[in-house]
Formats: sequence, structure tokens, C-alpha cells
Amino acid sequence: MVVEEPHAAVTSQKLNWLRAGVLGANDGIVSVASLVVGVAGATNDASAIATAGTAALVGGAISMALGEYVSVSSQRDSERNLIAIEKDELREDPEGELDELAQMLQDRGISAPTALTAAKEMTEHDALAAHLEVELGLDQDDLVSPWHAAFSSAAAFTVGGLLPLLAMLLTTADWRVAVTFVAVLVALALTGTISASIGGGRKVRAAGRLVIGGALALALTYAIGQLLGTTGVV
Repeated sequence: MVVEEPHAAVTSQKLNWLRAGVLGANDGIVSVASLVVGVAGATNDASAIATAGTAALVGGAISMALGEYVSVSSQRDSERNLIAIEKDELREDPEGELDELAQMLQDRGISAPTALTAAKEMTEHDALAAHLEVELGLDQDDLVSPWHAAFSSAAAFTVGGLLPLLAMLLTTADWRVAVTFVAVLVALALTGTISASIGGGRKVRAAGRLVIGGALALALTYAIGQLLGTTGVV
């Protein structure tokens, strides 16, 4: 009796990682683009733009990695605690746990005799794995790695952040802001479309939200940069 296809679980996990990567890249695009466009609004000094953009890229990637590491570490600690509790319950009351497993299978639409038979077979095969999967949706051999999550998040942010930084630095002073605007909005439309495809949402709406939000962020930071540059604050 298999309650959840392993292939489906693996696919779901891959989709979650892909979704996180897209969102991380989107954060990098918007964060770094807003900063470099704001600096460009205040000064044409390519060195100042490069310094600010690089600092935002490195700092943002580190921040994303630390945040993801802490978050996933907490999640994994919680999952390990649940696994330990389930081990204790199976050791102290195996019959009660068998009845609980059969009842959970019944709750999923399986008839009582079949549920009991399936619960016994699953318990004989691997009691802990059966309870973790059916009761908690966990796989003790497939816990998320905090280091993997941290690296993936930092890498996605860096890839996204490099786009506006390179667009700004590889373009002449007269065109750098306009080129960066276009590159960023196209990239946001692309990430919005990919995100919607992963989640099964409406692509046009998802892309539109990101493009409008990104355009507003860029326009606002550029206006602030120009204001500060004009007043001599920077």
C-alpha cells in the first residue's frame, strides 16, 4: 500500500527548490537594480555605481544565505524532534500506533479491513517510515540541508543581481539608466512568468505585478537619487 508516490514527492521538492530559486533571483534583480539606479540618479561616476552595486550584491547574497540557513535549520530541528517523538511512541505503544495508522488510512477513504491490512504490512516493512509519511508527511532520509538552501539562495540572488549591475556598468552614461530599466523589467516579466508556470497561476497577471512593482521601485529610487544629487547631499 503506497499512500504517496515517491516520484510525486521528489517532483514536489524540486518544484519548491525551483520556486525558491526564481524568487531569490527576483529579489536580487529588484534590490540591486533599485540601488544602482538610485546612485545613477545622483551621480554619473561609474566607480561609485560599481562600488554601491557590488556592495549590494555581496551583502544581499550573504543576507539571503544567512536567512535561509537559519530558517531551514529551525525547520530541520523541528523535523528531527518529530521523528524522535514518533520513535518513542512506536517503542512505548506499538499496538496503539498500529491502530492509529489504520485509522489514518481509513480517513483517506480506505475501507476498515483494507486499512488494517495495509497498516500491518507497512508496519512490518518500516513502522517509523510509515508513520512519518502518513501522519507527518516526512521522510527521515530526505531532510532539507541548511547549507544547500543557503547556497542555492545566495546563488539565485547573485545571478539576479548581476543583471542590473552589468547593464549599468557596460552601458554609456547617457543610456545606462534606460538600458537598466528595460533589462530589469524584461527579467521581471520572465521570472513572473516562470513563477506562475511553476505554481499554475496566470502568467500575464504574475508578470504584470512584478513589472509594475519593479518599475515603481526603479522610478522612486531614481527620483530620490536625482533629488539628493541636485541638493548636493551626495
